[in-house]
Amino acid sequence: MTGSWEARYAAEFFGTLILVLLGNGAVANAFLKNTTGNDDPGLANGGWLLVASGYGLGVMLPAMMFGSISGNHLNPAITIGQAVIGIFPWAHVAPYLIWQFLGAIAGQCLILALYWPHYRQTTDNEAVLGTFATSDHANSQLNGFVTEMVGTAVLIFGAMGLYRGMFFHQNIDIANIGVGLLIAAMVISLGVPTGPALNPARDLGPRLVHALLPVPNKGSSHWEYSWVPVVAPIVGAVIGIWIYKIFFGL
Repeated sequence: MTGSWEARYAAEFFGTLILVLLGNGAVANAFLKNTTGNDDPGLANGGWLLVASGYGLGVMLPAMMFGSISGNHLNPAITIGQAVIGIFPWAHVAPYLIWQFLGAIAGQCLILALYWPHYRQTTDNEAVLGTFATSDHANSQLNGFVTEMVGTAVLIFGAMGLYRGMFFHQNIDIANIGVGLLIAAMVISLGVPTGPALNPARDLGPRLVHALLPVPNKGSSHWEYSWVPVVAPIVGAVIGIWIYKIFFGL
């Protein structure tokens, strides 16, 4: 990382904004009524590949833009995991988290503004919530926790390998593409159980927007589940980065 800490905070803000805008924007295109990706609420027309592509590009493009400045965390779980392992200073964890959450909120507000007519036409409350935050389709917080924890552990383990692997050491943009593909694969593989979040800011920030703003046809924000996509990714990130360190070092 080469930027000043102020530049790094800004990079985390704009990077997380882009992540949520492209990722949740793809969900909105797939879920909301009369969009180009879907003429009925649900997954049938836009398809889960549309959503996975949005999130994959939503991580890959900021990584190319801001990776050399802030490290392109865009995810409180990554920031905390790296601090726990000793490769990120604890003194800057809170500012990183604050700017990540603010970026997620700003990105979701842009989606709400851009898709406002389609929110008004969509009467399915769960489809509306799905464009903001995650839920567990098995109605089991335990299932949701395990899914988010394991998924984030695999994500962090894979990202560490891509950025530190010898094949990509001299070409960071290839690693960035790999991380984007990894995110897309995780969304495809874990799409049915929880969404997934794999990122506390990506879920909690938009969920706050859903709860506080007058979103048409929004229904419940399901706060009883909201702790899962916050706590489980943090636990998973710590596990994933520790496993990588034990076997391959840092």
